[in-house]
Amino acid sequence: MDDSLRSRIRVKLLRQISEDGGRPVSQAETDDPRLLAVAADLAALDGASDDDPVIEQLAARYWVP
Repeated sequence: MDDSLRSRIRVKLLRQISEDGGRPVSQAETDDPRLLAVAADLAALDGASDDDPVIEQLAARYWVP
């Protein structure tokens, strides 16, 4: 199992999306700003290179050790 910081952040973001309704944001029938922000952060994480500072920023924002 991959235990990189990126993987731990991804798991946390996916858990938050799941707890906020369990459906992908594109299928959600809400404009919940929190859900949209978490989805945007997940997209930023997925688009980040391995040395991108956004990974550390997201780790701090979501308290991922």
